[in-house]
Amino acid sequence: MGATAAQATRSNSLLAFHSKMLRDKPLGGVGGIIFTLFLFCGLFADFLAPYGMNETDMQRVLEAPSLAHWMGTDHIGRDVFSRILYGAQLSVIIGFLAAGLATMISIILGVLTGYFGGKVDMLIQRFVDAWMTFPDLVLLIVVVSIVGPSINQIIIILGCLYGIAGSRIIRGSTIAVRENMYTHAAQSMGATTLHIVWFHVLPNVMPVVIVLFTTRVGAVILAEAGLSFLGLGIPPPVPTWGSMLSGGGRTYMYVGPWLALAPGLALTVVVYAINVYGDALRDMLDPRMRGR
Repeated sequence: MGATAAQATRSNSLLAFHSKMLRDKPLGGVGGIIFTLFLFCGLFADFLAPYGMNETDMQRVLEAPSLAHWMGTDHIGRDVFSRILYGAQLSVIIGFLAAGLATMISIILGVLTGYFGGKVDMLIQRFVDAWMTFPDLVLLIVVVSIVGPSINQIIIILGCLYGIAGSRIIRGSTIAVRENMYTHAAQSMGATTLHIVWFHVLPNVMPVVIVLFTTRVGAVILAEAGLSFLGLGIPPPVPTWGSMLSGGGRTYMYVGPWLALAPGLALTVVVYAINVYGDALRDMLDPRMRGR
């Protein structure tokens, strides 16, 4: 009973939080709804897709959108709407796993350098500075060309890329928390470093972590689409939004414009929705931003 009541309370709190977001930050609230819809489509693509991801029908090649095929068919008769859903499924997997890995790396490096400072901070941050001098896309192309394109490699590469860069954000928040009175009080009472980091630093940087994770999901999805567009993403026949743009979308754009419009609009709407949702989360969770 107690566990059920606690879950109900958390659900009500989450619902109230997003209701307040819809009132105070309507654009961010709509972005949250689109983000939730994207998650739902990605998680249940196998049940929502009316056709298989590579199911072909040569009698319906380059058919315009209709009731049978909501977003038309491609050059070999595959249903574009079904492939968009399966592409969303892959984007959810890569986006959340890579963003989760990136957030973990950012927390470890950011808290380590922000709390301890000194030579540890100097060495790690100089490495971060050097890392950030390389253009993201160039670095991705070079590394993927060396290790080869696959879902595991892309998740690890994107996680490391955005995790190292994001550590500076966590570091700044950790330094601010380290200088607060309750942290000094815990130190004066003899609390261990692990205790202070776990019970004082991490809970107070968690709003920044949540926002960082949310925005990283959008960045990872966009980066993966860019790699797939260049032919360095997930190999066929698995559909991704970037490969759909690069393949049939680019080749048959004038004959079947829906082949480029469908994945392009899906990518644009989802990434924009995630970004505005992340901005709204930052404004709602950061006390300094409330009321703006």
